[in-house]
Amino acid sequence: MDWGPAMSMFSLISTGPVTTSIAAPQPIEAMSEPQSDLEHLRRRIDEIDDRLQDLLIERVGIVSHVAAHKRDAGSIAPHQPAREAEIIRRLVMRGHGAFPPATLVRMWRELLAATVRLQGSFTVAVYLPPEMPGFWDLARDHYGSQSPMLAYRSTAQVIGAVTDGQAAVGVLPLPLEGEVDPWWRHMLSAKHEAPQVIARLPFGARGNARSDGADALAIGRSAPQPSGRDRTFIVTENAEGTSRSRMVSLLSELGLSCTFVATYEHRDGANNLIELDGFVPVSDRRLAAFRERLGPALLRVLPFGGYAVPLGPAELKPAERLART
Repeated sequence: MDWGPAMSMFSLISTGPVTTSIAAPQPIEAMSEPQSDLEHLRRRIDEIDDRLQDLLIERVGIVSHVAAHKRDAGSIAPHQPAREAEIIRRLVMRGHGAFPPATLVRMWRELLAATVRLQGSFTVAVYLPPEMPGFWDLARDHYGSQSPMLAYRSTAQVIGAVTDGQAAVGVLPLPLEGEVDPWWRHMLSAKHEAPQVIARLPFGARGNARSDGADALAIGRSAPQPSGRDRTFIVTENAEGTSRSRMVSLLSELGLSCTFVATYEHRDGANNLIELDGFVPVSDRRLAAFRERLGPALLRVLPFGGYAVPLGPAELKPAERLART
């Protein structure tokens, strides 16, 4: 605090008599000006908060109109993961100054989750074995602290909750190579309404969420949509003895880059979960060529959803910090 030129800190603790040569009103006047500035700044902050709240109220009104359009269309789900990713990426890109991008993402995740809940019931099923509590934190941070969440001890229970409609979204571990009984093999279905991968968590920074050393995938029934920077999952069913490296090479020749492959072998052959760079719909001509060139070695290709690529460390790095005074 500025005590003014007429009084030093030492004069306040002096044990000697105070002389009348120091005019008492001068330090009071010197202190009142910064205090006045502080009150003015606080009033400005209050005004900004009021405007922010007014804009949120306006936004909710527009969301209600969007929800009505979705209901009229009949086939558009309230939860649109690709659209949410587009919104957050745009805001992070236009941000400047000292406000941390990771905090911006956290705020908007709460906002987006709230607006989804305004459009209808929205419950999240979470895989939560005792030794892996971090999935609960990832689900809460992405789908909102006020969204109802159900905890399940097995991945099969999570898949069942989404399939049966008890939950709109399920949160499951990120698949790994070499798993004895991977959860994704229990979701293989050619039905249009079958659950698929819709998101990867976390989309922003992990923050203070408990970490179990792995990210998560979210499954749901939302129709896949491009967000501008995506990954796509397909699952192949292959005859016994089909070379995985041959499939990866063939996809590369066709212009499809594999970023991850996991294999589950069974007595009739094998299933391969393949992650492709980019948004690749099942109608893509390159997948048709892939089927044709593999011939009888490829029994079928199933769509398995995909996700908007999460923000990277460079995007989440704060531009600068407020000066400490």
